[in-house]
Amino acid sequence: MIQAFSIVLRKHWFRGAIVALALAAPLPALAVQPSEVLSDPAQEARARELSKELRCMVCQNQSIDDSDAGLAKDLRVLVRERIQAGDNDQQVFDFLVARYGDFVRLRPPWELSTVLLWLSPLAILVGGGIGIVVAARRRRTAATATAALSADEEKRVADLLRSE
Repeated sequence: MIQAFSIVLRKHWFRGAIVALALAAPLPALAVQPSEVLSDPAQEARARELSKELRCMVCQNQSIDDSDAGLAKDLRVLVRERIQAGDNDQQVFDFLVARYGDFVRLRPPWELSTVLLWLSPLAILVGGGIGIVVAARRRRTAATATAALSADEEKRVADLLRSE
């Protein structure tokens, strides 16, 4: 019996590994609970779009639409309440920014206080490009400087090579 099980295990180990990987793979979180969903489909669609633009203050790398954190749930409910109260999208954003600051937005606005945030990737790319150009020029200069020897230097090198 044990030997038969061993043979089956050896024959089907690949299938077992695939099943184990499938079970271990993370499943997408269904963060929005049915109790949160608005009855009006148009308002619910607006709430979902707004929720995708707002940062979970606990997870910080997820939107409140994707997060299962308690604060994200509270923010989703708050967004839906503001929509039902008649606020437009900008009013909902303004309300949440007044409460939590610009950090609550996944894409911060273009303002004087966020210029460094927006321009730093460009500055890093430009600085890296300048660094590559400077390094290439130094390498080229070093290669040409060692290749050009005077007549006296060439004679000394030839003498040294002959003496060895």
